[in-house]
Amino acid sequence: MSFNVDKCKVLHYGKGNIECKYSMCGQELVKVESEKDLGIIFSKNLKVAVQCNEAYSKANECLD
Repeated sequence: MSFNVDKCKVLHYGKGNIECKYSMCGQELVKVESEKDLGIIFSKNLKVAVQCNEAYSKANECLD
């Protein structure tokens, strides 16, 4: 089974990060602002606002 590079992403944390470009198997990895892993949203600035907004939206959908 081969490794799927298309599913790999780069998330740079912190204000002073120089945001280098990374590559695997000759393909440059995609830079993202936030990523969801195990149901938790990790954002570039490490704030929980995105996670709270998504939880709020899901709760409102259940009430409708």
